[in-house]
Amino acid sequence: MTKRTLLVINKLEQHLMDTIRRAAPDWNVVAADQSTEERHYKEAEIICGWNAKAKQLSLEPGAALKWLQTWGAGIDRLPLDTIKRKGIWLTNASGVHPYPISESVFAMLLAFTRQLHRSVRNQSERKWEPSSRLGEAHGRTMLILGVGEIGKEIAKIAKAFGMTVIGVRRSGAAEQSVDRMTTFEGLEGVLAESDYIVNCLPLTEETKHIIGRESFKLMKPSAFYMNIGRGGTTDTEALVEALREGSIAGAGLDVFEQEPLPADHPLWGLDNVILTPHHTGVTTEYNRRVVDIFVTNLAAYTAGGVPSVNLIAQDRMY
Repeated sequence: MTKRTLLVINKLEQHLMDTIRRAAPDWNVVAADQSTEERHYKEAEIICGWNAKAKQLSLEPGAALKWLQTWGAGIDRLPLDTIKRKGIWLTNASGVHPYPISESVFAMLLAFTRQLHRSVRNQSERKWEPSSRLGEAHGRTMLILGVGEIGKEIAKIAKAFGMTVIGVRRSGAAEQSVDRMTTFEGLEGVLAESDYIVNCLPLTEETKHIIGRESFKLMKPSAFYMNIGRGGTTDTEALVEALREGSIAGAGLDVFEQEPLPADHPLWGLDNVILTPHHTGVTTEYNRRVVDIFVTNLAAYTAGGVPSVNLIAQDRMY
């Protein structure tokens, strides 16, 4: 009897590959460190990870793919129409990122509030310039756009600083550690009262450029904007204008509409910006956490069930 094929595209530590093989003992588990051939992409019923070759070969007529486990939370760059049309189950890595991303948000927040980013720049230039513009995070108001797993962890930490936390989510449903929740329709009404605005949104038709010129005009001149959601949710040109004009005090950015950010992009020249090369979610625990999600789903799938953890709903596809 021919074994069914499971292809792991991301290179994993041996003990994690062993964990996957134990969960599917009767399968042909092909690892990234093996000599993968075109046939493996075509024969794979399950693919863990994604790359250009998978896009080219695993979605063509006659390919065996039935379930794709991505290695990240965002799925907007996948060929979603084709995946949906073929009825392929799609699961993502949501839940892996709350700790590293929430810590990155507060690293940026505290750097801005205590002016650490300027101190670091002064140090590299051998300047001794004490600052008198040092603020405090305690007792401030934070607005979180997109209160999913990451947003919830950010809210929890914010409460430790005694902050008032306002959340924005599609449903408007209440959430622990969030003092007040609103829907997207109520976004304009809460921007003006927030000291920190943290964008955790996925990129959909509804969220594209949801933060733009009018949004920045509503923010306090002392407010800091941090985007760890998808880059396309923010109008970057409007953000540059707001930073140059002093409409807001600063911005911490993890992703952009164009990656990597071009060397001549005006954001590089602004001293009230902290840029990270799309790594706020990176952690030494990343692979282990994705494999935990994958193996849980794999147990259900090999038993004839549905890989239900982080299963993307076909009617929403995000």
